[in-house]
Amino acid sequence: MELIGEITADRPLLVLAVKEEAQHLDTDLPVLLTGMGKVNAATALATVLARGTRPSEVVNLGTAGALRPGWTGTHVVGTVVQHDLDGELLATLTGETYGAPLTLPDGGDVVLATGDAFIADDAARERLALRAALVDMEGYALATAAGLAGVPLRMVKHVSDEAGDGAARSWRESVAACARALADWAAAHTPYRA
Repeated sequence: MELIGEITADRPLLVLAVKEEAQHLDTDLPVLLTGMGKVNAATALATVLARGTRPSEVVNLGTAGALRPGWTGTHVVGTVVQHDLDGELLATLTGETYGAPLTLPDGGDVVLATGDAFIADDAARERLALRAALVDMEGYALATAAGLAGVPLRMVKHVSDEAGDGAARSWRESVAACARALADWAAAHTPYRA
């Protein structure tokens, strides 16, 4: 976890998983790098939100795999689900609901599936495509942490790969261009400069 800059109540906090995704950010806004995966994302964001001053909102910028053909570009997420938590089984065991889909305000109809596995095979992609258009490793955890803290969250994902065979190679090859697109989105849709 690395927090760059100071959180203030009148400005958003930009949250990204890794420095590769943030490499083109040139902003006065505070930036939190959480590390990859749900545990890193949730603990990093919860830690900074619990320290005191909370931002006006959290803006999660990151890369995502496309689960369906033709999905490219930058997308604002409307709903996020966990793909690696068996909520139905847990409900039968406990009678409680765990991991229900989370709806994000002003996010539109894009559904993002979050899980700790990097999706890089065709079978997993096809299975997940029944529930979502995009897949990442941090979104659901960030939405949960921000929601529990009462801080609004916008989630913006740029497609880096097709979440199938060869996705890891594609992510490495495309992350710099994705980082540029995410920085451009942030410059156009946040108070990027003081």
